[in-house]
Amino acid sequence: RGKEVDIRLYVDSDHAGEKTTRRSRTGFFMYVNSALVTWLSKKQATIETSVFGAEFVAMKQGMESARGLRYKLRMMGVPISGPTYIYGDNMSVIHNTQKPESSLQKKSNAICYHAIRESVAMGESNTGHVSTKENPADLATKITTGATRRHLVSMLLHDIYDER
Repeated sequence: RGKEVDIRLYVDSDHAGEKTTRRSRTGFFMYVNSALVTWLSKKQATIETSVFGAEFVAMKQGMESARGLRYKLRMMGVPISGPTYIYGDNMSVIHNTQKPESSLQKKSNAICYHAIRESVAMGESNTGHVSTKENPADLATKITTGATRRHLVSMLLHDIYDER
C-alpha cells in the first residue's frame, strides 16, 4: 500500500451562458493531493431555469467523476484519506447538500440533490464553500481576464518545490 491521497474538486456553472440554446455550462477541476489530474468544461444536457439548478447539476457531474476516480484509485491499491472535498461558490447549493431536511420541487434538481446527499451521507464526499475569486472552475465556465485570470491559472499548477 502506498501513501494516502486526498481528492479535492472545484465546481462551477455558468447559468444559461450559451447564447443560442441557453444551456448552462459545467466546469470542474479535480486534484489528487495538490496535482491537477482532470478537468471538464461542457454544456449541460438539460436547460435549467435557475442558477441553483445549474450549480446542482454541475456539482452532481463533478461528484460522479470523483466517484469514478476514487474507484480507480482503490482498484490500483491507492489508499484515499477521507472523503472527496467538493467546493462550490453557491451558498444555497452548499447549504442544501449539508441539510438532509431540504426539499426541492423540481424533479431534476431533486435527483441531483439526492445523489449528492447520498454521497455526503456515505462519507464519500463533503461539500464546502469557496469564494468565486478563489474558485479555479470559473476558468472552465466564464471568460476571465487580467489579474483574476492570472490568479486562477496560478491555482491550477502546484509547484512541488514551493515550501508554503
